[in-house]
Amino acid sequence: MRLSVTLLLAAGLALPGLAQAHEYVLEDLVLVHPFATPAPPGVPHAAAYVDIRVEGETPAVLIGARTPASESVGLYETRREEGEPERRRLERIEVPAGITQLMRPEGGYHLMLEGLVAPLGLGERFPMTLEFAERGEVEVEVWVQSAERGSRAADGHHHDLR
Repeated sequence: MRLSVTLLLAAGLALPGLAQAHEYVLEDLVLVHPFATPAPPGVPHAAAYVDIRVEGETPAVLIGARTPASESVGLYETRREEGEPERRRLERIEVPAGITQLMRPEGGYHLMLEGLVAPLGLGERFPMTLEFAERGEVEVEVWVQSAERGSRAADGHHHDLR
């Protein structure tokens, strides 16, 4: 089943610069606070993050993403061990049932916006479509903010996609 949903935040609830979280819900899948870090002019890529929670019994598998903000979006994992961080491209990000898969700038999974079409400035927003195997597509709004603010985002908006 292919489901494509677009949601825009109400202007009164989406003031620039606020570190509020925003959620998107599709059945038992919850996408929490999609955000990207700024990218100044001349930087060809930026990282984006979204926490994915499965509240039901069926795991979710993120198999792709796209956005008009970049030529492509890659799924990546960064491991920070004793040496330099090691980053590797993935075919999929699996989210087991009953847990929240966190994406953070400090390491772990992230989405790499490759071939940015324009710089990403603080306070800007752009759409991104996330594709899940067996669940279809969900369009979210990604907020551009500092890595620290994105990681600390709490209380926010809830969007029910059912």
